Amino acid sequence: MNQFVLQQGFSAELRLFPHMLEVGIKKNGSIQLNTFLTTTTDGVRIYYVLDGRFEWRIDRQPFIFYPGDVALVLPGSSFGSDNGVLEIGAFTWIHLRMQKAADGYILPGKWSGLSESEGAAIGKILSLTNSPVLARFSEAGKILKCIHTELYSQEIGYQARINHQVTELLIQATRQMTRQNHSGRDFPKTFMHLEEVLRGNLAHQWTVEEMAALVGLGTTLFNERVKSYSGFSPINYLINIRISEAIKLLRRPEISVTDIALDTGFYSSQHFSTTFKKLTGFRPSEFRKNHLRNKSSLK
Repeated sequence: MNQFVLQQGFSAELRLFPHMLEVGIKKNGSIQLNTFLTTTTDGVRIYYVLDGRFEWRIDRQPFIFYPGDVALVLPGSSFGSDNGVLEIGAFTWIHLRMQKAADGYILPGKWSGLSESEGAAIGKILSLTNSPVLARFSEAGKILKCIHTELYSQEIGYQARINHQVTELLIQATRQMTRQNHSGRDFPKTFMHLEEVLRGNLAHQWTVEEMAALVGLGTTLFNERVKSYSGFSPINYLINIRISEAIKLLRRPEISVTDIALDTGFYSSQHFSTTFKKLTGFRPSEFRKNHLRNKSSLK
């Protein structure tokens, strides 16, 4: 399956699953603006990153997600990205309607087949999670893929199988939470440090050899590791960081486009404009103009 969105009340595939508000896959080949706006909903949303690197905000707090990571968005939590920017990559998600227990915690419905005590325990763990990031949670991707297949094939027993898979997703998510180190993400600190150093001096013309040296790896292994973690080659990984920083700076009208180009490591304003348009579909000046227009319309 390439990409799709199924919504309760609009998609016949979800008619037998009133607890499933939305299911989808999104594959994005270019950076898109104003397409991933911040929203708040009543259900539980689970997003699994298939490919790429995404900067998302949950309850206004920034988080970075890589392939295999899951964003867990609880009822009432805001979710989206700065200026609705959607980066290059792919992700899949499910949006579930949950009940509320007398104590205020969320509960899976009767469709789950969980006992009352098991449902209450899972709901409480989900409600009390300290972090919305479930790192390296590949099992979630496998479960969501199975749900998609069952929804479209609709072979005998598919309703029971899908409900079982959704329940399994909640069980595995709570187990992942209890295993995960709550003091931080299970992501190599060396790569977190690398991105921090790159962002701190984007004007420098970084080579792959220099980036590899920063984390103490040879270039071949470094290339493999970066591709594995981010889905990009080191150079494309760096370009995406440059563009994400440029987008932030373009919101500040007092900084010229030429200065932004040089500050974020592009050879010239023309090089910056060409790369920016290739990844976003807009020239930097067009993006700035659209941002200022949208900003003034909100006043």
